[in-house]
Amino acid sequence: MQEEQTLNERRRYGNRPYDVSPVQGTGIADLRRRQFEDEYLPSMVSRELLQVGARSLNERLAAAKMIASIDDGRATVLGLLVLGINLRDFIPGAYVQFLRVGGHDLWDPILDKTEIDGTIAEVLSRLDEKLRSYNRRRIDIVSQDPERRTGTYPLAALQELVRNAVIHRDYETTNAPVRVTWFDNRIEIQNPGGPFGSVTTANFARHGLTDYRNPNLAESMKVLGHVQRFGIGIPTAQRLLRESGHPEPEFTVEPTRLLVTVRARTVSGTAKTT
Repeated sequence: MQEEQTLNERRRYGNRPYDVSPVQGTGIADLRRRQFEDEYLPSMVSRELLQVGARSLNERLAAAKMIASIDDGRATVLGLLVLGINLRDFIPGAYVQFLRVGGHDLWDPILDKTEIDGTIAEVLSRLDEKLRSYNRRRIDIVSQDPERRTGTYPLAALQELVRNAVIHRDYETTNAPVRVTWFDNRIEIQNPGGPFGSVTTANFARHGLTDYRNPNLAESMKVLGHVQRFGIGIPTAQRLLRESGHPEPEFTVEPTRLLVTVRARTVSGTAKTT
């Protein structure tokens, strides 16, 4: 079933990934030109290269895969995700739903419910703020002198898992968002998009094995500084959680959905929270 779905995705776009397919009804006016020229391009190539042989805006956008081609000004899925002005008008599911639940179950009181949308950079920045604000710091007054402050969860591990969900989600066939639900005893990160290509339900999270439904989006996230190296997000999160005394993250892998559950650690000794 998964192999058939992957082949169908590739056939529809002539073996080109969906993230560089043009979106009907869009144009250069739907992209943030100043952000592209002042922020994205300088991060993508050297300033020396930018100054050699001035290219037209269409040529630069096409080279960065933000529009279909020099002669076709329709924005690509990638262009909208990275530079889109009204992104959800064209890709309704391109946002993150954040929930903070005061308890262990969804029917417990909801303390915070936020839809985080905008460009990829804006979404990840605002989501980082949420993660930091709810990652209450524990003060250990026993094992260290002076006292040691640590987050409830290793922030970098949460960032790796959330960014992995944003990169690998299915932007084509579902309008469901990525969901981050923070309970008192765990965090659940749900991604609308199952495994892709060489990654299957059977071998998911195997060290060194990776594939990309949205390879150009992954490359753009690297340009924007949200990805350092490809293929190490989940192993890095696993290591950071293990080093912080957390259980291994749990992966529920289905053909059209991935759920990651990160459980809080059991804190020994005398501690207080702030």
